[in-house]
Order: sequence, then C-alpha cells, then structure tokens
Amino acid sequence: MFDTTTLLAYTAAAAVLVLIPGPGTAWIVAQSASGGVRRGAQAALGLETATLIHAVAAGLGLSAVLATSALAFEIVKYAGAAYLVWLGIQAWRERDPAADPSAAPVVAVPARQVFLRSVLTGVLNPKVALFFLAFLPQFVDPARGAVPLQFLLLGLILSAIGLCHSLLLSWLVGRMGRRFAGSARGARWMRRITGSVFIALGLRLATQSRT
Repeated sequence: MFDTTTLLAYTAAAAVLVLIPGPGTAWIVAQSASGGVRRGAQAALGLETATLIHAVAAGLGLSAVLATSALAFEIVKYAGAAYLVWLGIQAWRERDPAADPSAAPVVAVPARQVFLRSVLTGVLNPKVALFFLAFLPQFVDPARGAVPLQFLLLGLILSAIGLCHSLLLSWLVGRMGRRFAGSARGARWMRRITGSVFIALGLRLATQSRT
C-alpha cells in the first residue's frame, strides 16, 4: 500500500513531530506528576486512541468539516477548552484530608476515567484535526486505493511512535513525582501544578484560531 521511500519519510517526519513539545506532552507530564507512572501510561493510551480517531476522521473527510465550518470549529474548540478548565478547577479545589479533617479522602482516579479523560482531551482539540488534515494527505496516494485504510495505517504508525515517547516520559516524570507525593505539602503543590497546567491548556485552546 505504501512504497518504502514514502513510509520511511513519513516515519521520520512523525518521529520529529512527536518529539516537539506540545499540549499532549504537557498533559502527560501533568498526569504522571500527579498520579505516577501508571496514570501517565493510562493518559498516554487515551491520547493515542484520540490520535487514531482523528486519523479515521481525516480519512472519512470529517476533519474537512472543521476546516471549512467556522461554527463547527468554534463549538469543538470551546467544548474542549471548557473541559480542560473544569479539570483544572477540580484539581485546585481538591482538599488534603491531612490538613482538613472534614475533607473527603483522596480516592485514586480509576484507570478508565483517566483513559476517557485523555481521549476527550485529544478529540476535543480541533487543531489536532486540522493537523491531520494537512499532514497525513501528503503521504496518501489515492491511486493505491483504500484511502481510509491508508489514513488509519499512517495514524497507527504515528500513534505507536507517540505511545513509546509518552510511556518513556511518564516513567521519568512519574518517578520524580513520587518523591513529592510522600508529603502532604508536596502532594498539595502537585495538585496545584496539575490544575494550573489544565487551566493553561484550556485557555490556550480557547484562544486558538483555525489559521
């Protein structure tokens, strides 16, 4: 379906793009810092699932809707921004039971919830959809047929590279974050940093334009 030259060029370009820090990197760092290596890995799986969803959407032409419809772009953009800001506020409002006996005990976020949050974070970013619309078609050859399948395979390659990078990042950040989680003060600051990252990502998304 792909010739060797095209596949190698795409893989190299995808690796470079994955290594460039962006909102996804910030999300993984925040999750790993607050919840450790496992939570970072769960977030990574969620983000890469979103990557595949965007790849399929681009293959089906759904991403083109965001590129041509200002209303659709704005709806997705503000929905994603509001979701991220809400997560940030929740992290800031979470109280430490050790410092406040009336506070509810901190319960570990279920793996499924972390995964779904990460999927939503990735899907509700219209810039990612536009990126796929601009980047992937350069390596798709309609003459070879099965265009949606070509998009999916390219998305799988990008997702695999991104997952390896995110898992390594989760491991590094998670190990460092564990040192702070042992103290009440450290845990409190970790929650505040995490909440601030979420809010910053939401505000950044809200101010983005289609161009």
